[in-house]
Amino acid sequence: MLQLVDVHTGYGRSEVIHGVSVEVPTDGVAAVMGHNGAGKTTLLRAAVGLLKCSSGTVLFDGEDITRLRPSARVRRGLAYVPQGQQSFGQLTTMENLQVVADGRRNGRALIDEQLELFPALKELLTRRAGLLSGGQRQQLAIARALITSPKVLILDEPTEGIQPSVVAEIEATITALTQRGGLGVLLVEQHIGFALESAQTYYILEAGRVTHSGTGGSASESDVRAAMAI
Repeated sequence: MLQLVDVHTGYGRSEVIHGVSVEVPTDGVAAVMGHNGAGKTTLLRAAVGLLKCSSGTVLFDGEDITRLRPSARVRRGLAYVPQGQQSFGQLTTMENLQVVADGRRNGRALIDEQLELFPALKELLTRRAGLLSGGQRQQLAIARALITSPKVLILDEPTEGIQPSVVAEIEATITALTQRGGLGVLLVEQHIGFALESAQTYYILEAGRVTHSGTGGSASESDVRAAMAI
């Protein structure tokens, strides 16, 4: 569904990603792992169009979108949840959802669908997002992205700083979404167990290059830890 082919990108004259190729399966998860500073977030920013590629190609559902603006990529079906449980802190949970749903033909139904996926949010609809816990804000951020009905969901460190019970809920939600069809996920994650349990394929990034890749699943964990020297 989403392919990055021999992508080079960075900031100004400093190249951070050096010829990386990653494929996100249709109805599946591709996990990108690596230590801090490996270039994981930079790769995601190139995928969604927040950074230009100096060379290489980004393909979405067979279309070359390398030169498209982020807004055009979103219209085609990309959704991005950046690192940090971002939300509009002064708005309520419901208002955060409505910001995305407003103007969509079936906006209310899309909100209701996400509340079924994240039932904990139902009791928080009138609470300001800035007063939510980290796990609650992360669920809200993912719910907002899903309101756009994406074909590919890009998640940057969705479990960072979140209690284990919520991590398990997010993992279950990702699995359920991909199993019902129509959604691929590009996941950047530090927690190896979570990443591999969710993923069909994985990539290890080091200094802006893919050093290892393989099939997901818990059986791969020892190989991944060895490759990352953890």
